[in-house]
Amino acid sequence: MNRMSVRLFTVLWLVGLMGIISLWWMELPIPPDHALQVPLWALKLLSLIQPTLLLTIAVWLGVALAHRVGLSAPVAEAIARGISLKLAMQPQVVPGMVGGLVGGVLLLAIQLGARFVLPPDFVAKAEALAGNTSFATRILYGGVTEELLLRWGVMTLLVWLGWRIFAKGHGKPTPSYFVAAIALSSLLFGLGHLPLAFSLGTSVTASVIVYVVIANAVFGFIAGYLYWHKGLESAMLAHMLVHVVLVTAGLFAR
Repeated sequence: MNRMSVRLFTVLWLVGLMGIISLWWMELPIPPDHALQVPLWALKLLSLIQPTLLLTIAVWLGVALAHRVGLSAPVAEAIARGISLKLAMQPQVVPGMVGGLVGGVLLLAIQLGARFVLPPDFVAKAEALAGNTSFATRILYGGVTEELLLRWGVMTLLVWLGWRIFAKGHGKPTPSYFVAAIALSSLLFGLGHLPLAFSLGTSVTASVIVYVVIANAVFGFIAGYLYWHKGLESAMLAHMLVHVVLVTAGLFAR
């Protein structure tokens, strides 16, 4: 990587790392009689290694491939270049806010509707897990780190692979490559939450699997579109605002 790429990698990696560090204060779903006779702090430290490795790979992929397919992280790139942040951020703010509000309301509607078909024990434990997840973790890991992993890393890679395989890397990627990458990355994001659902120790029925996948995938279409048309930070802003909407709704529901 050249010097500019190294700077961009460093900016994005450090920002994503803040989200991973915020996971330290989450309560891990580990039974009291777990087999590993090690201190809880050691288990927590080990649990941070995998996301850090994934973050490193995702940031590297984005830095290496994003500009080849017309994707960007305007604010991070402005920081790396030492130029005006206002010009980089301004076009992303309104679309990001609109996307976040729409996504938040949509997810609330899905959650409320799903309560009628999901097992009560799953609903109770899922709500308890959400309650144990700090607002900082929701914003930093959910809003920032997950966007680096799924949009900057996975979606960028999928667009590039499709372009290289089917167009041999000639010309610019057509919209079909981006739409397919958005759909696939969103589906992978939804599927990636299934292990957490199983770890809750509740009844994992077909309705639970469908709910977990759809509820986590649906926002990916909004975030993917924003990343494609406005930039990575617009998707991050929208993802943060989704959590603000969900947390606010949870406070009023008490």
